[in-house]
Amino acid sequence: MDVLSDLLQRAQATDAVVRQMVVTAPWSVTYADVPSLSVVATLGGSACLRLGDGVRRTLAAGDIALITGVDSYTIADGPETPAYYVIRDGQKYTVDGEPVAWREMLAPRTYGDGLPGATTMVRGAYDLRGEVGRRVLALLPPLAVVSATPRTRPALDMLTTEVAREEPGQDAVLRRLLDFVLVLALRAWCASPDAKLPSWYDALTAPGVGDALRLIHEDPAHRWSVAELAAKVGLSRATFAARFTALVGQPPLTYLTAWRMTLAADLLRTTTATIAAVAHQVGYEDPFAFTVAFKRTHHQPPTTWRRQG
Repeated sequence: MDVLSDLLQRAQATDAVVRQMVVTAPWSVTYADVPSLSVVATLGGSACLRLGDGVRRTLAAGDIALITGVDSYTIADGPETPAYYVIRDGQKYTVDGEPVAWREMLAPRTYGDGLPGATTMVRGAYDLRGEVGRRVLALLPPLAVVSATPRTRPALDMLTTEVAREEPGQDAVLRRLLDFVLVLALRAWCASPDAKLPSWYDALTAPGVGDALRLIHEDPAHRWSVAELAAKVGLSRATFAARFTALVGQPPLTYLTAWRMTLAADLLRTTTATIAAVAHQVGYEDPFAFTVAFKRTHHQPPTTWRRQG
């Protein structure tokens, strides 16, 4: 499995939510208490996305916005449209805090008026938790907008078609389609000149280094050595070590240890496995050696980390 796929699979620990709006101007919705990653796309018409810090971006048909690390954001028909409603914990309120009944649904998971000339929006939300989730979120700024492309538009069309259906297995279909849209958007954003990416991402496609990263992620518990990794990717030990360090920003075994400690941090907070069992899962036969490495990385012993989770 490639590194980005591994990160996404490990990070998406909670169910995604997908909803659709079909509304005519003027309209404005503020989402409060949002999860760590939102995917917002305009299927027809246009919309203005506003963050709490004043950042504003217009989304044309087919554009995808990835929103991270914010407490709230507003989607409206234009930059000057005042706030009308606030969605908090699944409940709809006026801006004054009065609860408001949802309008009659147009279709499953679809809200709005559906009048001629309406804008169609689809919104998905993930809660990426833990240290692996932080690695994924580090790829993105608070607002990343990906313009419509021939590759993303068919995926969005499939998502908006399926979101309005109610058939057996529908939640599974929507989750996989939202994952598909997310990966396409992430790829497009990471390839854009505006992206400021961690060094390991640029190394994924580098000859030898990218293969070594894949090996580490496929089997982090293996007792890798620099010599073995170099042999696996067909490079001399010295050439491999120098190239890996230059591209990733860390020597191979330092990266391996950091990844093991990332996995261990999440295992400690999401499972009831013993410290010794967690140590074994991430490649340590000696729990004491694991505890020393964990404390060096996370500045507290595993037991404290688990208790504070």
